[in-house]
Amino acid sequence: MEELAERVGIGVVTMRKIERGDPSVGLGLAFEAASITGVALFHEEDLPLSLERARVEDRLAVLPRRVRKPVVDNDF
Repeated sequence: MEELAERVGIGVVTMRKIERGDPSVGLGLAFEAASITGVALFHEEDLPLSLERARVEDRLAVLPRRVRKPVVDNDF
């Protein structure tokens, strides 16, 4: 914990706050700690929207119909 805090440039107390998810810690510090430790915070790959939609539809296909929400056409 001390080594990581030193690498991020913060104190051990702040590092513990990051570990607990304390909202008083600056977001940049949490990003820096995640980057140093190799924790991915965002998707590594950007899937095109059509692929993401197909993936979601595949998952929804296994749910009973009463659970699925109807598709709403928001086209203005």
